[in-house]
Amino acid sequence: MSEKTPVDFWFDPLCPWAWMTSRWVLEVEKVRDIEVHWHLMSLAVLNEDKLDELPADYREMLEVKAWGPVRVVIAAQEEHGREVLGALYTALGTRIHNREEGPGRDTVAAALKDVGLPDSLMDHWDDTPYEPQLRASHKEGIDKVGQEVGTPVIAVPGANGEQLAFFGPVVTPAPKGEDAAKLWDGTLAVASVPGFYEIKRTRTKGPDFSNL
Repeated sequence: MSEKTPVDFWFDPLCPWAWMTSRWVLEVEKVRDIEVHWHLMSLAVLNEDKLDELPADYREMLEVKAWGPVRVVIAAQEEHGREVLGALYTALGTRIHNREEGPGRDTVAAALKDVGLPDSLMDHWDDTPYEPQLRASHKEGIDKVGQEVGTPVIAVPGANGEQLAFFGPVVTPAPKGEDAAKLWDGTLAVASVPGFYEIKRTRTKGPDFSNL
């Protein structure tokens, strides 16, 4: 059997659209020969130099809610290994998005408990010595696609040996089974075309977590 194709996935646990895409990629993992590797990025880092340009409610969300969760997640990675990220992201996303608990301290502490990680990681909520690692992980992902996108970022091996990277796809609800596979195949097909940049249409509904 051939080795599975590595799929690098950068996420911020705050983003509902990244959460939806992550559940789709895990569905693809069941029907295509891929293996997902999780990486952290940060909407707070992405937008820190343009806060004055953002709507007030989004700016407040970034300043109040976005830093704590990613600080705790990067601390979990650095102290317990990158392999904890997948389970921790699932625990966080399930609580934050599916159960609508929000990204507060209690939610993140409960997610740590869900996956057997120590509550001492919450000490990183307001400040962490691992901020350089957080910024490096964010930069690794965003440099592959440019500053005009957000989370998630996905990167896969390209035909020429270089990574093929893209933002998204943004989809709701997350497709299942062969529908997930068809979207994966199509996404890779268009993303592999040199000079291809964007397909887009106006979103007419919000994230639908009903089938997660």
